[in-house]
Amino acid sequence: MDNHVEIIPGVFAYPNTVETGRGKVEYSINDGDMPVVMSVHGGMGGFDQARILVDFLGEKNWRLLCPSRPGYLGTPIESGRTMEEQADLLAALLDTLKIDKVAVICASAGGPPGYFFAIRHPDRIKALVPIDAVSGFYDMPDSAGPVAKALFLSDIGQKILLAMEERKPESFLQEIFSTSAYFTKEQIRLHTEHALKSPDALAFLRAFMVTMSPYAKRKTGTENDLLQFKKFTHLPVEGIKCPTLIVHGTHDADVKFYDGVYAYEHIPGAKRYWIEEGSHVGFWLNPRANEAHQAVRDFITGIK
Repeated sequence: MDNHVEIIPGVFAYPNTVETGRGKVEYSINDGDMPVVMSVHGGMGGFDQARILVDFLGEKNWRLLCPSRPGYLGTPIESGRTMEEQADLLAALLDTLKIDKVAVICASAGGPPGYFFAIRHPDRIKALVPIDAVSGFYDMPDSAGPVAKALFLSDIGQKILLAMEERKPESFLQEIFSTSAYFTKEQIRLHTEHALKSPDALAFLRAFMVTMSPYAKRKTGTENDLLQFKKFTHLPVEGIKCPTLIVHGTHDADVKFYDGVYAYEHIPGAKRYWIEEGSHVGFWLNPRANEAHQAVRDFITGIK
């Protein structure tokens, strides 16, 4: 594909924009006739973040469909403010691309549109894998104080974070774990040491930070998410019928562990994979991350 964007060395996205029956959508997808996995990104994201989240799958065996949700990058907020509208927009994107069924991986704030997609379009989904995903009411976490909010939710703050990640990765990791996990000082130290010794973890972290910037192009979507999520008590996940694997970190301080537990206990036949001492990004930054990746690959591959 000519319109490729290299997110990190060797990892590409292929941004394009189409007009669907539900509105305009920006998306990326790689060529091939393999099964399709649709990645639904979280807050401060876009098609680029969606691509990074499923990089552990690779492009040899899967087509990775990575849309920008409304209010993020090239998808206008008018294409869907509510999570139900966003779910319908994802189905309309499949119609436009002539894709019949997909497996869905949804992370963090991508949980509600992912869950509603499974509820409202059961004939379009093969399997669902929510990772540290919102399943009910959500507000900014207690651990995110005013300084952290100023850093993450502004272009200037994110420039500071990117510089900090590059020049002082140890301090940056300590900040990430202190705000995204219920960790003791010793747990922060151990997880920081692991990440510093893991090329895969550091590569993910660098890419993840880049895919939240510039914030100005993701601000509308992020603010809309926060507004919509305050309207929920619990999502009606008991209506989900497809094979589902709930993945959640036990120490997640952003999207609390009970979000994963609630979904697991209310989705008929759901399976679970709890990441012990997992932060909000424990699926990628944890000593057990490779095991978690393999569990998801095995689950999706096993769905006929």
